[in-house]
Amino acid sequence: MTPDRSDPLGPYRRKRSPERTPEPVSVPAPAVGSTSGKSAPVGAGGRRLQFVVQQHAARRLHFDFRLELDGVLKSWAVPKGPSYDQQHKQLAVMVEDHPLEYAHFEGVIPKGNYGAGEVIVWDTGTWLPLEDPHAGLVKGKLLFELRGHRLRGRWTLVKIKKTETEWLLIKERDALEGPDRDGFTHDSVLSGRTLEELRSGTTRAAGIVARLRALGAPERPVHARDVTLMLASTRARAFDDPAWVFEFKYDGYRILAERAGGRVLLRSRNGHDLTDRFPDVARALAALPYEPFVLDGEVVVTDETGLPSFGRLQQRAQVRRAADAERLSQELPATYYAFDLPGFDRFDVRPLPLLERKALLRDMLPSAGTLRYSDHVPAHGTKLYALAEQMGLEGVVGKRADAPYRSGRSADWAKVRAHRTGDFVVVGLKRSSGAGGGFGSLHIACYRGGVLGYAGSVGTGLTQPVLDELRARLEPHRVPEGFPGAPRGRGDLWVEPVAVVEVRYLETTSAGSLRHPVFLRLRPDKDPSECVADVDEKGSQAATPGGPPGSGALDPGPVSLPVEPPSARAVKFTNLDKVFWPEDGYTKGDLVAYYRAIAPWLLPYLRDRPVVLTRFPDGIHGKSFYQKDAPGFAPEWLRRAVIWSEGSERELSYFIADDEPALLYLANSGTIPLHIWASRVGALERPDWCSLDLDPKDAPFRDVVKVALAVRALCEEIGMPCYPKTSGSTGLHVLLPLGGQCTHEQARLVGELIARVVVQREPEIATITRVIAQRQGRVYVDYLQNGHGKLLVAPFSVRPLPGAPVSTPLAWRDVNARLDLRKHTIRTVTKRMARSGDPLLPVLDARPDLLTALQALQRLLPR
Repeated sequence: MTPDRSDPLGPYRRKRSPERTPEPVSVPAPAVGSTSGKSAPVGAGGRRLQFVVQQHAARRLHFDFRLELDGVLKSWAVPKGPSYDQQHKQLAVMVEDHPLEYAHFEGVIPKGNYGAGEVIVWDTGTWLPLEDPHAGLVKGKLLFELRGHRLRGRWTLVKIKKTETEWLLIKERDALEGPDRDGFTHDSVLSGRTLEELRSGTTRAAGIVARLRALGAPERPVHARDVTLMLASTRARAFDDPAWVFEFKYDGYRILAERAGGRVLLRSRNGHDLTDRFPDVARALAALPYEPFVLDGEVVVTDETGLPSFGRLQQRAQVRRAADAERLSQELPATYYAFDLPGFDRFDVRPLPLLERKALLRDMLPSAGTLRYSDHVPAHGTKLYALAEQMGLEGVVGKRADAPYRSGRSADWAKVRAHRTGDFVVVGLKRSSGAGGGFGSLHIACYRGGVLGYAGSVGTGLTQPVLDELRARLEPHRVPEGFPGAPRGRGDLWVEPVAVVEVRYLETTSAGSLRHPVFLRLRPDKDPSECVADVDEKGSQAATPGGPPGSGALDPGPVSLPVEPPSARAVKFTNLDKVFWPEDGYTKGDLVAYYRAIAPWLLPYLRDRPVVLTRFPDGIHGKSFYQKDAPGFAPEWLRRAVIWSEGSERELSYFIADDEPALLYLANSGTIPLHIWASRVGALERPDWCSLDLDPKDAPFRDVVKVALAVRALCEEIGMPCYPKTSGSTGLHVLLPLGGQCTHEQARLVGELIARVVVQREPEIATITRVIAQRQGRVYVDYLQNGHGKLLVAPFSVRPLPGAPVSTPLAWRDVNARLDLRKHTIRTVTKRMARSGDPLLPVLDARPDLLTALQALQRLLPR
């Protein structure tokens, strides 16, 4: 169907009468941005392109599949609906373009009108063209990625040659494709209503009210301002109890969500109004077909693989401009996990038993979408805790099934954290003992029995930008004297207790100080009064946990328990005394022990990422072999991802080393180095980083350092973060975070542009010439290791070289003339990480402003 370019919505308007149908009638929005070459089109205002799938009970039940392009919704009618099974090539009939406002349309088109029947929004989200969509429409093939609530991954629309309007909607091969993924529910992701409810004109509100009346809920309206949050006490160990239910503990912001009088309010735990920061959550609450109500839950922002990212959540919460909040709501969509219902309609639901409140809550919410019901497991707290550990989540929260909702901390709710962490008040900045003399650590405290008591100091994990931010914030709150009980250092800055930080630690001493504390992050969402030392069931004190960023995927459906007990995942080690490094005496057992010790730092880089092994069964001087395809005899519990290999022309089963048992299995198989993809399963075409390999060959290492610093200077100039690590061999790697915002080809282009500017600035010591003989003793800036299936030696990976060197993350202050790669080995790196933390970690989650950086970079390129 070829629309009139001067009026693409003309056919749409000619088929509809505004006075007879509730459908929106509009003019097309202007297209924004480049729409040619490799530049992806964008929506109005520079936001991402949206897609929508509407279920439509017209003359025949079908699905309307719509992609935003050039200010309109390109539309296809799909009779059988989308399918994740590639064998099901679904007919899609192209129809007239629709206005952008149609993406939010739900309602009944009256009889006698075109398309009469009920319409709900079955799925919505953003889409990314993987090729030029305008050329694709002309040639009859559109390749794209969907990021919706029900539909995700790579898809294709292919035109059937014999007609102008008939296409096929096909799921592309990726980790999400499969015949067992089509068990869709059929309610709206906006309102939760079904076509039948629209047809009958009913909602679930009347049924909920009837149940509340039957349960004896008091008839008194509840507002968010009336609700003091119910808080959990701390337990040291998970437990089972038939009188309790257990939920995952989410790594997000605790939010009371209220809708009343047509207005939505998102109220943080310290009373701040965050409604404008999360417009996507506010819109979802406004779409529910009832009010008033108050929900208790957690706002979470995940990455592309479903992993909670507190850094992304903070990025969402820190914006002030409405335009930025709207843009981030598409780039970093939030999910609101509701786990309790304090008020509904004119009823106070808090006195009812927990399971009654949760049953009502489940009926209120859509089965998919921005609003999610937080499911639970009855009785089996230890199994759910094991699953939370396996997924890398914060832990679990146990709740008495019959408990009412009580304000304040309660023994009826118990949190069990997978990591010992706590929130602490900053009471001072501690002067560093180094030559620079700046601030290097924080004095922290927490409340015990209503009194703020000293808890020690923390410096590990702190970065200079965080210290600078804290100092600027705390300078106006300076106090003249030191904190009671704290050691007094010359030049320390003492402040009022106004800022909160989260800290991981080993244990608390009898004096109340933390052992081996590590700074995790700032907590602007927490109030200092919440930093209370709880008492666990042993009677010892433990700080209120906040939890580190989880790294396991959040299951969107009901909670399921592990299939096999933890013992079934035990690794049977063999030949641990075999010498792998003859010159140094290191054995296979030393290799296994290293990977076990470094696992907490290494696993975040391996999770959800295809890994390629190089195995040395007889040590570094024996025969070795490269392994992509997982063998059939590998344990079934080892996760795999089936990915089409262009080079092999077949599907390969890649290992995914998500946890410590998987990592140890690979080490026991004689794997020394681990090579990983830049992208993750579920978003294989969207890399997390761009890598530059600074390869010296015959160049002196001092030139490698100079080139690395030139890369850093350029990145600072264009506003692009970058992070160094040793290659583990003779050079350095510099990684630039991309946050999944571009394709592999675009990532390689970014690397090439930066390499060319650096070589232009340092022509005597740097080159992009690949042929070794033509490098003339210069450092090779290799940007070609960016691409689909291209590999990077994983951070913390051991190399098969004398001395057992390790590819080690560095802080930029380490990149200087004194840098000695030989000092970073399996004997030293674990201690280094325990002492100073991982400076490379932000590369996994950071989402820089690529457009601004590339525009600045383009101005620096040689003409």
